Amino acid sequence: MDAETIRKLIETGLPGAEVQVQGDDGVHFEASVVSEAFRGKLPLARHRLVYATLGELMGGAIHALALKTVTPEEAGIRDS
Repeated sequence: MDAETIRKLIETGLPGAEVQVQGDDGVHFEASVVSEAFRGKLPLARHRLVYATLGELMGGAIHALALKTVTPEEAGIRDS
């Protein structure tokens, strides 16, 4: 497993999300996800949305995924 594949899976599952993924050992990763889909949701619900994009890879090919999940406003991104 690699960071780029994880990034693409999350972006496919959360259209419009801005995703950055890091991880060099192939099983432990960190992801930062900015998405409108997180609006009004608690952190656990946000994480579940991300985990759902990865399906069975979680706990298998992806041993650990540390997440930072924020809305565009929380990230300081403003609409033009």
